[in-house]
Amino acid sequence: MRLPTDVHEVDRALTQRAAGRIPPVVAKALSAVEESAESSKLWCGAAAAMAWRGGWRGRRAAAAGVVAMGVAQLASNGLCKQLAERPRPPTEWIPHDEVADRPDSSSFPSGHTAAAVAFTAAVAPTWPAAGALCAVPTALVAVERVQSGAHYPSDVAAGAAIGLAGAWLTRHAVALFLRHWP
Repeated sequence: MRLPTDVHEVDRALTQRAAGRIPPVVAKALSAVEESAESSKLWCGAAAAMAWRGGWRGRRAAAAGVVAMGVAQLASNGLCKQLAERPRPPTEWIPHDEVADRPDSSSFPSGHTAAAVAFTAAVAPTWPAAGALCAVPTALVAVERVQSGAHYPSDVAAGAAIGLAGAWLTRHAVALFLRHWP
């Protein structure tokens, strides 16, 4: 995947800044949040808690979040990564050992970010307080993907856009379905 030189330079500068300037204690906290989000565990746990304690609104928010997350993961991991084949950031840009623990798949886009943003953006319209709470780990996951050297900032931005599109599509598909329900 070829990007314009300006995007590549911004990616390089931001990746090196995030990887080199985030204190180790903060980096460990970011890694813990990312690990909990691995395989969507964090978001499925949040959905279960919302469905269990949130009544009708919680169940609706949880369902929207899980569906949007699935749509975003299908688009990012099932489609875009297969088409883009972008290599991960060079290891020499990352001055810590987390770079050794990254996947071999395409860097573009960030599937973790796509899932996190989709879940949060789908939950927020139905239950704004839960959406605001979910926004914190969502932001941390996005920062961690760059800090760890797993993704370029443009990968994370593309993942966020896919997540927003997944949430929008889910919301509008459900509304269309309900409008035509007998």
